[in-house]
Order: sequence, then structure tokens, then C-alpha cells
Amino acid sequence: MSDALALGPDGRSRCWWGVSTPEYVDYHDREWGRPEHDARALYEKLCLEAFQSGLSWITILRKRENFRAAFAGFDPAVVAGYGEQDVERLMADAGIVRNRAKILATITNARAALDVDLSELMWSFAPEPRPRPRSRADVPPVTPESKALSKALKRHGFVFVGPTTAYAAMQACGLVDDHIEGCCA
Repeated sequence: MSDALALGPDGRSRCWWGVSTPEYVDYHDREWGRPEHDARALYEKLCLEAFQSGLSWITILRKRENFRAAFAGFDPAVVAGYGEQDVERLMADAGIVRNRAKILATITNARAALDVDLSELMWSFAPEPRPRPRSRADVPPVTPESKALSKALKRHGFVFVGPTTAYAAMQACGLVDDHIEGCCA
């Protein structure tokens, strides 16, 4: 078995990162890399990827329901109306990552999401399908498509969406399939 695959609790091979906790197994098997076209879900994933920046993904997964409660289920129409009182409420919410820049980015991105078809925009940068990667080294942190998506999102008013965050969102939303060759997903 490749060093990029690991046996899960059920004995099936998964991407190396997707087996260490029940949350990872569930996220890996049910969500990550599956094509997502719903604009609200895409907005949520962009926001969560931004919150993850500098942190471990497990931190975000474990706080995900708290994020959903704090940000009105990631409804851009509601979050776009958040003001300074909401920012202060969020900064006091120990259930989420209390980073002012990331909270403000989530609000800014909600406003931007109202002015664009987020699904159409993001999926316009999906590359042609390619073979699954064979090793960890074959999984890039950025691609030409993620650089272009990042620029396009920024042109539409999104913030905190650099090429690495854009690529992580592309992976999460199934624009690319970076499950390792031999993975059960």
C-alpha cells in the first residue's frame, strides 16, 4: 500500500489524512471531493477553508456546527447584513475561531456571494478530469486553476481567498479529485 493510503477503522484504504479521527473518516467518505454545486454550500466551504488557514482542519470540523449556528447556516443573505454588533458577538463566541479578519472576511464574502452565481463562477475553473494522484507529492498546494479562481473571486469582491485556499475549496467541493489512487472514496 502507498504511504499516501491508510487503512480506516473498517479496513478500507483511504487517503492518509482521512483515517485518524471519526470526524475525518466521515468528512473524507461523505463530503470531501464530492461535486458540490449549491451556492450556499460553496460559500460555507470557502468560508471554512479561510477559517482553517493556519490551523488544522480537524479544529474546523469539530467547530463546524458552531460556525453554522454563528453564521446563520451560512446563508449569505443573512450574513451580508451583519454589522459591528454581530462582529463583537462572534468575537466572544468560543465555539468558533475568534479571528476578526476571518470573521470580517466571512461577512464581506457573503455580500460578494449575493452578486454572483457562485456555482457558475467556481465551476468555470474546474480543470479537465485527471488521474487520481499516486502519492502525497502528487497533490499540489496550488494550481494554475486555483490561481485563476482566486483572482476571479477577488475581482468579484471576495477576500481571504488566496490560491491555496481556493485550491483547498476546489478539493473540498469536488472541482478536482485528489483522492489518492486506490482510495475507497
